[in-house]
Amino acid sequence: MTLIWLGVLLVLGGVLQMAYQPIWHGRLSGRRRLRAGQPGDTLEPSRPAGGFGFKSNWPGLVLVALGGAFLLAGAAI
Repeated sequence: MTLIWLGVLLVLGGVLQMAYQPIWHGRLSGRRRLRAGQPGDTLEPSRPAGGFGFKSNWPGLVLVALGGAFLLAGAAI
């Protein structure tokens, strides 16, 4: 039972860590500010979203993988 709870916590921690990257580091959209009256200014970002990259999300992926292993081990017991 303890392995299952540890697995759940690790998976949840990994998902939160992966969500932390784009939200708090401002990679969801461009950093350009709109100025009133400028032609061509839209609400669209100047560049696409940061996306999912292994380089910035590897700690979260490791936590999710470890949590999954603990969940499987707890289910097998």
